[in-house]
Amino acid sequence: MDAKEQEMRLTRFERDLTAGKDICCLEGEVKAFPKILCKPFLMNYVGLIVCEKGYFCFDVDKKKFTARAGETVFLSEGNNFSIGELSDDLCVSILFYHIDPIREILGSSIVAMYLYTTLTPEPCYVWTSGEESDLARYIALLGRHRKSAQNPFDNHECKLLLLALTYRLCSIYSRRIIEEKNVAGHKIDTFIKLIRLIEKYYMQERGVAFYADKLCLSPKYLSALSKSVCGYTVQELVFRAIIRKSIFWLKNTNKSVQEISDDLNFPNASFFGTFFKKQTGLAPSYYRISAEE
Repeated sequence: MDAKEQEMRLTRFERDLTAGKDICCLEGEVKAFPKILCKPFLMNYVGLIVCEKGYFCFDVDKKKFTARAGETVFLSEGNNFSIGELSDDLCVSILFYHIDPIREILGSSIVAMYLYTTLTPEPCYVWTSGEESDLARYIALLGRHRKSAQNPFDNHECKLLLLALTYRLCSIYSRRIIEEKNVAGHKIDTFIKLIRLIEKYYMQERGVAFYADKLCLSPKYLSALSKSVCGYTVQELVFRAIIRKSIFWLKNTNKSVQEISDDLNFPNASFFGTFFKKQTGLAPSYYRISAEE
């Protein structure tokens, strides 16, 4: 790949990131990062960076990491990411994408996506998954994908590719969390049941007792189990689900703050605003403005 082709790829990637496109993907490996990632960038995406050669350093929420050849960087949503030092022989494949556009076809794998993207106690993992070549191929396929008015199947094909990759990421993450934490099988099973319940009821039910009762467990035990598996209590998981839905509506719809408050069953918009600001640091209206800038 010549310098001109690389520059074109990086320019397209940066343009898509700036526009907030659902899929921001390079067509193949590159030897540098787009300039937009060389300063703190708020990750509203799931991020995947496969390091094929060399190494690169980066910060996530001011915490320093290094990825080397044969390793993959898994980035969660909602964190500030920036690139630092790069080796001269660097070669990476990069994909950032939103989960929401494929949520309707994820089915029960939404449980795994919670595990991978929103419940992890760390904002970033650098792992040797053993599947780096396959992940790079997925990125290359998605990068070559171009929407065409003459091809009505094109958009659906892209969603299916993204779905397949998402399943692969879920598989990698689930395997690693079990290996690294040595969590007993029954704990994982109970935790997955909990996440399914939260996904179903979080807009109506906030209390730990509700979920504990559904699982025939005590609230104290269930929260301790949840904390041991993913680093968050049951209530924290419910709150994170509410915030994720709120952010999605603020960024992608014209719903008013009052309408969002009503849909999430808050007593009033003021109560919702206080809750949102406590969780994110910004009032809902200011968050919407900052997301549009």
